[in-house]
Amino acid sequence: MNLHQFRFVQEAARHKLNLTETARVLHTSQPGISKAILELEEELGIDIFTRHGKRLTRITEPGHQVLNSIEIIMRELNNLKRIGEEFSQQEVGTLSVAATHTQARYVLPEPIAALRRQCPRVTVSLHQGTPQQVARMLLADEAEIGIATEALDQFEDLVTMPCYEWQHVAVFPSDHPLAKVERLSLEQLAAEPLVTYHPSFTGRTRIDTAFVQRGLHPQIALEAIDSDVIKTYVRMGMGVGILAEMAVRDDPAFASSFDAKGGPQPATMVAKPVGYLFGRNTARIAFKRGAYLRQFVYTLAELLSPRLTRTLLTRTMAHPDSEGTQDYGL
Repeated sequence: MNLHQFRFVQEAARHKLNLTETARVLHTSQPGISKAILELEEELGIDIFTRHGKRLTRITEPGHQVLNSIEIIMRELNNLKRIGEEFSQQEVGTLSVAATHTQARYVLPEPIAALRRQCPRVTVSLHQGTPQQVARMLLADEAEIGIATEALDQFEDLVTMPCYEWQHVAVFPSDHPLAKVERLSLEQLAAEPLVTYHPSFTGRTRIDTAFVQRGLHPQIALEAIDSDVIKTYVRMGMGVGILAEMAVRDDPAFASSFDAKGGPQPATMVAKPVGYLFGRNTARIAFKRGAYLRQFVYTLAELLSPRLTRTLLTRTMAHPDSEGTQDYGL
């Protein structure tokens, strides 16, 4: 048996037993993958997959056990590579970070810039995707560290920790009637066409839940995954925007009731915090369970939040299921 066989089996399972897609991802041929898997099954004396003709149909019971072992082997192989890279080339290498658009655009720039100042020989590879894609990139060892608000804590093979809290804001042009309202209500927002996030992004679930609990049915004029897109359509007068507070903090177009900075030009937009309507959201940082974290991974985590100390991360990675490790106080 060999590592190529292990990788083929692992990727076939990840791609829902679609060998055509598996071959595409691995840049090899479908017959080659089928042959390697059959050879591994023959050597082990078991069927990892059941088949209908040449098509894989499901993973067998012993196949699940094999996949668990392969996952451990491949994880430790990646750990060995990282250990070798770290100790042979101090503070040199590529750090892969997976994040949603909001995190990549508004949260990560300063910590990553600070990391580069501390570790100028580290290259940062930034991947953007949905929270589920962020999780899958971590599980597939395509990223070492992930950050998102949704979904990450739903994957048992990830170790996640709270990173920071944030709230939503309602945004609209400065001449909008709601600009004169000191404290917005759900009823007032429900009466307006809304421009906000796609249901799987940036706390949208909390928004929907708040309206449902009040028996309100707001009109969603536009959904997007990108905060900048939402702001663009709000500026065009399509409706009232509901987006993450970090998306407006440094935008000179906004006059924010919680940020007195403003820009050199008169503000054309208004942002009002509505956390009291939709609750607080928690962005989480995530790592693959059992992964070896290089020193600059710890450095970036500490730059993201002063609470994410090296001591806490080390303890959590070593004992991820211990009480109090994953949900320490923010």
